[in-house]
Amino acid sequence: MSVLAPSAANSASGLLILNPVDDALARTAGLRSRLGEQIALARPAQDWIDIEAPFTGQTIGRLPRGREEDVEAAVAAARAAQPGWAQVPVGQRAAILLKFHDLVLERQAEVLDLIQLENGKARTHAFEEVLDTAMNARYYAHTGAKYLATKRRHGALPFFTSVWELQHPRGVVGVMSPWNYPLALGINDAIPALMAGNAVVTKPDEQTPFATLWAADLLVEAGLPSDVLQIVSGIGAELGDMITSRVDFVMFTGSTAVGRHVAQLAASRLIEYSMELGGKNAMIVLADADIEKTVSRGIRACFSNTGQLCISMERMYVHEAVYDEFVARFVSATEALTLGTTFDFDSDIGSLISAKQLATVEEHVSDAVNKGARVLAGGRARPDIGPYFFEPTLLEGVTADMIVFRTETFGPLVSIYKFSDDAAAIEAANDSEYGLNFSLWTSDTARGRRIAAELEAGTVCINEGYASGWGSTDAPMGGFKNSGTGRRHGEHGITKYCESQAISVQRVIPLSAPPGLPGDKYAAVMTTALSVLKRLPGVRW
Repeated sequence: MSVLAPSAANSASGLLILNPVDDALARTAGLRSRLGEQIALARPAQDWIDIEAPFTGQTIGRLPRGREEDVEAAVAAARAAQPGWAQVPVGQRAAILLKFHDLVLERQAEVLDLIQLENGKARTHAFEEVLDTAMNARYYAHTGAKYLATKRRHGALPFFTSVWELQHPRGVVGVMSPWNYPLALGINDAIPALMAGNAVVTKPDEQTPFATLWAADLLVEAGLPSDVLQIVSGIGAELGDMITSRVDFVMFTGSTAVGRHVAQLAASRLIEYSMELGGKNAMIVLADADIEKTVSRGIRACFSNTGQLCISMERMYVHEAVYDEFVARFVSATEALTLGTTFDFDSDIGSLISAKQLATVEEHVSDAVNKGARVLAGGRARPDIGPYFFEPTLLEGVTADMIVFRTETFGPLVSIYKFSDDAAAIEAANDSEYGLNFSLWTSDTARGRRIAAELEAGTVCINEGYASGWGSTDAPMGGFKNSGTGRRHGEHGITKYCESQAISVQRVIPLSAPPGLPGDKYAAVMTTALSVLKRLPGVRW
């Protein structure tokens, strides 16, 4: 694996060439200062959170450690602003999202720097967040009116009962997002909630707040009333319950363990929630797969964002007929990846987010190796590049007694297994408590679709890792089993932020026995009517 290391001082030219992190800090100094000031609160020194650059471990800024009164103030401001926002015509809300779409694309260099600074990912993977944010905003700007429109529904009695379905905003939506996609997950769940007429209180992860602050700033510039979107900075474990206890709907992305806790608290208040939780995703390579394409795309499926992606692949099942060729090519492609701290598109793989995440990857690798697994590629930490770098790693011979067999690593670590027939691959892939996103590779897409329907995952991508499923914003995205509840994207991605209301009008005849008609006669009439309705063409209810 090659390395793109920080630049050194160029003494020959007499110019000081900043290393990439210092250079990015200089470029974004004014921006970070302005974003931080927008959320600044009067706090003693111990009530601030230092934001660290994973590339170097140095502090790049700080934000207030929010307290209960901050959550109360944010929710109160959002609740006061929400009724006025709900009265804004849907077309005007859509225009704000389209302006936001344009601003994100125009100013992407700013947020790419911010994402890399606070998260440590390669710029290529940071750009995926820019694409996702723009696509999400465009999609709901163009489709929101359709999903929110009043719809005519079939009534109890044809011709005599009329019914309409209305969508009302829930009120204040709480969004709690993780550190691995600070722009995309930090703001994209708020976009359909805002489009539906809700106000939003969002809490970005304390390690990566700047990209979310940047996006909120652009939404206001695009025309969003400032009080409609509130941001609270702070520790998730300290603020999560406070937010869940005050809002009208919760959107949470994070671990399954924390998700269960949030769900219990939300259920005690009888409010609804949507969650994307853990994943131990499987990639199946059938015997007829195009090996060259599968390897090149599979590398991205496994190691994008340094493996810190809940829909990336951690388990690979490869048919025995192509196993040896696939492994040889995959190892070669893995070893060719470039690790680096550059703020350009030259590095393939960035850093892990923190010492904690590095320790998890090291534990999973060492446990597997000590119990007999073989490292085919990678397997080492790389402190020579940065404090939390770890090589993309491929393990063979993983068995059920190893931690990595069932536990999500959330790092650049993949286990590979051999299978002999479709049934064995399906059984192995489904043998997990998780079911978020699976990947299937074949030249026969009809066969692939049949197999995909048997896989227990909310999304199955054929001849892709995750991008085709995630990027298809018109289709639902979410998990089976312990990978979550509810869906992002598509119609459900916006109507989940609404309360559905049915309004019915009854004409001419009642739905109960009219005065003077005995009950047995009414029952006979209705029985005959239902029998007739069953046979009428076009009557399906």
